[in-house]
Amino acid sequence: MTNLVWPDKIPLPTVDGYQISPSEGVIRTDMESGAARARRRFTQTPAKVAVRWNLRPLTYAIFEAWFKHEAKEGAEWFDIELLGGIGMATHQARFTKAYQAKLVRKNQWEVTGELEIRNRPTLTQGALGILLDSELEDLQRSADNFDILVNQHLPTENW
Repeated sequence: MTNLVWPDKIPLPTVDGYQISPSEGVIRTDMESGAARARRRFTQTPAKVAVRWNLRPLTYAIFEAWFKHEAKEGAEWFDIELLGGIGMATHQARFTKAYQAKLVRKNQWEVTGELEIRNRPTLTQGALGILLDSELEDLQRSADNFDILVNQHLPTENW
């Protein structure tokens, strides 16, 4: 975790244009004869995430100031909730370059940027093993039934 956290006054990125691009985690060396050799470059492969926000003028002003003063023009790492394969999870991120802002309506800014994330949250090796050995349809049905139980049938007030 980092000391800097994405401010709750600025919404999380939209799904529109959201894209995760993992870095190449393997180096290949072509051999004079025989198969090429491959080796891992990182234990935690960094990734780039294309992000977009639709911000009203006051929220854009907060974003601009936060980027400049807190994120140090994008140089500082910060914690932010981002979507990945395991759902929403806290990621350590920083901007790879300055953002782009475009006025799309009189009172709305479209802000785009690219984040670099490290230590991308994924399933553990144990969880992967369970999923690979299981019937995914049965697991999904059980998860759906559990969600219905918790969110529709259990009492909402404290016991």
